[in-house]
Amino acid sequence: MTPGTLVLLHAPGADAKSWGDLPEMLRSYGLDVVAPDVADTGPRYIARASLIIAATDPVAPLVLVAHGDAGPLLPGVSLAQRAAHRSVGGYVFVDADLPRPLHLHGEGSPHDELPMPPDWPEAPCGYLRTHADRVASSKHEEALREARLRGWPVTEHEPPAAVAQSLSELVALL
Repeated sequence: MTPGTLVLLHAPGADAKSWGDLPEMLRSYGLDVVAPDVADTGPRYIARASLIIAATDPVAPLVLVAHGDAGPLLPGVSLAQRAAHRSVGGYVFVDADLPRPLHLHGEGSPHDELPMPPDWPEAPCGYLRTHADRVASSKHEEALREARLRGWPVTEHEPPAAVAQSLSELVALL
């Protein structure tokens, strides 16, 4: 697919700088890229990210790209985008956890339940494994296995190719 805008969502507790030079490299490939800097977590992350995305006036369809713990937040961010009449054309998980129904964030209090639209995923999904995070590799192995079982396109990034190249090739497969 050809995205209108790639939206790079960093893990809660991190910031947009955690993407390094990836946004600029993707732009050099001719892609429109938004990398919101979101200081909140859980449902507040979803609300803040959605406000920042709206302020950038992105071109649809959006491809939402999540890193790490931002993965479970994608259905909520998607729901907010769809409510604002911005279509979501795909999802990419980069070394990320996958959403789960009734996913609880933090201490598991009912107000921390993350939204999961009943039709999620309503757009194609893909998984990019970069092997950059050796500590969480077993957790990501499970997500990678599940992505394959769901029939999603999976790419395992192999240096020296740029992560931007691997990501843009995966997006093209959606």
